[in-house]
Amino acid sequence: MTTPTSTVDLLLTGRYLLPASTQSGLLTDAGIAIAGDSIAAVGSIEELVRLYPEAKRLHEPHGLIMPGLINTHTHAAMTCFRGLADDLPLMTWLQDHIFPIEGRLTGEMVYHATMLSIAEMIKSGTTSFCDMYLFAKDVARAADHAGIRAWVGEVLYDFPSPSYGELANGFTYVREMFEMFADSPLVTVTCDPHSVYTCSPDLLGQLGDMAKKHASLYVIHLSETETEISICREQYGCSPVHHLENLGLLNERTLADHCVILDDTEIDLLATRGVKVAHCLESNMKLASGTAPVVKMLEKGITLSLGTDGSASNNDVDMFSEMNSVAKVHKVACMDPTVMNAETTLQAATLGGAAALLADKAIGSLTPGKKADAIVIDLNQPHLTPMYNVPSHLVYAARGSDVIHSFINGRQVMHQRKLLTMDEQEVLAKMSEIGRDIKRQDGSQRG
Repeated sequence: MTTPTSTVDLLLTGRYLLPASTQSGLLTDAGIAIAGDSIAAVGSIEELVRLYPEAKRLHEPHGLIMPGLINTHTHAAMTCFRGLADDLPLMTWLQDHIFPIEGRLTGEMVYHATMLSIAEMIKSGTTSFCDMYLFAKDVARAADHAGIRAWVGEVLYDFPSPSYGELANGFTYVREMFEMFADSPLVTVTCDPHSVYTCSPDLLGQLGDMAKKHASLYVIHLSETETEISICREQYGCSPVHHLENLGLLNERTLADHCVILDDTEIDLLATRGVKVAHCLESNMKLASGTAPVVKMLEKGITLSLGTDGSASNNDVDMFSEMNSVAKVHKVACMDPTVMNAETTLQAATLGGAAALLADKAIGSLTPGKKADAIVIDLNQPHLTPMYNVPSHLVYAARGSDVIHSFINGRQVMHQRKLLTMDEQEVLAKMSEIGRDIKRQDGSQRG
């Protein structure tokens, strides 16, 4: 508990409260007091009601209150490509389908596709996401409209973009984003080179300087495939990790997405430099990229977070599904049932995600003084009964559809699975219309 305040807006209470990721921290018949955008107090229902008798209450007798999930690698607008060209080799998928259609994207298409992805994220328990894609201003606009916390960057690469055109315009675009969202309570701008194989050393370095100037995250796809490794070795005589090291771009603000193919010396280097990792297992499996050595990363003290990647290569943004896969696949990959246990996996999806985004002092756990980003799970369901260990149930049994309430920055954005900050049916209708246009375009490419 903390010192009582008379400005508490809501008492959110339930059967259980899981402030972080450990079973030992579980509280029974407890909740949080929300004041403005923050958590004023955590405690038993009895204590909270005694301290704040006039506060509005939302109580779920079968509810579990927990931190919102944090998705650290998305291409949110790629929901518009979901299922467009599945079960194909990576380069066929990219060159024959994704790249040609992306060339016809507009800011409005990206806005509506991002709204669809955000609807899916909120309804499956995600309260924060980190996105790198095209037309990032429109991604940020959608996040702001929907009231979700987002880290957003415009992806830059050496060739012209359908978003900003020539590369020089891309740097201007990013600078404009820093100005536009400087005071936003929800949107944080990042610097996002696509990868070492699509970005020259000069581009990588310029964005690194910009990230340093703004103290922002430097988000990059890193060591995702064998092809990427081969291209980098051919061009620069070293692996992608060592290439970034040679350029002075590995540091505590670097968020490396994927990191599928690493040797022990590279893992040591990432750990020494304080690099954070966004692990995207389901996407890596679907594209047959490989299995990232995250157990070794954790042993070396690397901050591990989880991401879904885009819906064109996953094909959803359900972090409960991602946790389930992560915990199971690494057990069989290591032939050890004790690795990536439930608490470790849940930590990666909550406080680990917050730390990867340099935001663990503000989000990732339900602690007085932190932002009120919380979700409520309905435990009164066959697949969640009986309840022996909460983290275990969250990782191995729960589903995104079990989330009934969601709060972001103290604001309720979903109540009893009804979205409160957008018209879900309108979002679905608009995206169905866009999807029909994309299908026609993809068919013309193949024809």
